[in-house]
Amino acid sequence: MKLITSIIKPFKLQEVREALVAAGIEGLTITEVKGYGRQKGHTEMYRGSEYSVDTLPKIKLEILVDDAQADLVKETIVTTAQTGKIGDGKLFITSVDEVVRIRTGETGSEAI
Repeated sequence: MKLITSIIKPFKLQEVREALVAAGIEGLTITEVKGYGRQKGHTEMYRGSEYSVDTLPKIKLEILVDDAQADLVKETIVTTAQTGKIGDGKLFITSVDEVVRIRTGETGSEAI
């Protein structure tokens, strides 16, 4: 099993989610996060004063899939979330040793 964690721009969430559903991915976790990378934040004006915003709002997606579906999920997210501009995000794929569905006690692929 693989855990795919992706950080994307907030306005891309709905489009990515719809593409994942169309690809047959049933479950995902969505978290609102803040961070920065090469973007390094930006400056804004508020009531005539300029101030620096060091962290930017992003969306973190976490999707647990069987090994066979990992490439499909990766390609779906990358092609859908990509704008070609700095700050499009990152995608991480990590191996998962064990999964347990708390309600039923099912383990492995049955617990996904």
